[in-house]
Parts: sequence; C-alpha cells; structure tokens
Amino acid sequence: MIIRIMGEGQYRAPEALCDELNQIDNRIVALVAEGNAEKFRTELAKMISEIKEKGEALGAEEILESDIIVPPEDLSFEEAKAIFTGEGIFEN
Repeated sequence: MIIRIMGEGQYRAPEALCDELNQIDNRIVALVAEGNAEKFRTELAKMISEIKEKGEALGAEEILESDIIVPPEDLSFEEAKAIFTGEGIFEN
C-alpha cells in the first residue's frame, strides 16, 4: 500500500503496518467523536511516526498513486472532524 503524508512524501507500507495504522485510525475517529482534541493530536502524531519509521520512503522521482492520504500533523481539530469520520481514512 502506498501512503502519502501530506507535505512530507510517500511511503510503501507492508500489510502488518497497515493493520496497525487502521487501529490508530479507529482510535482517532473515536477521539474526534468524543471531542478529545489533545489525545487526537497524540494519536495523529503516532500514526505519522509509525509510517515514517516502519514504511519505506519513496524517492521524489518515484511518483505513484497513493492508496491513503494522511493529513499533516498540524491538522486542526476542526479539519479532523471532516476527515476522521465513519471508517476513518483506513477503510478496513
């Protein structure tokens, strides 16, 4: 799976990482629904960190269609309310 972190580039993510990211995504959806901005921010930072640490960064010359687009770490809580709903960004 190809994941783009907005403003930071693309990463190739193995299946096991995608499963882990889906769990984080589900927690983010719940936190946004609860109105917990502080914990939302922590989980979004964790998601981005996991992608960078466990994913394979693609070079700038390798442009592939992204399967998932992860918003930047500075995403506002108001913007998150529109993105992290229902199934979230990882619809697994």
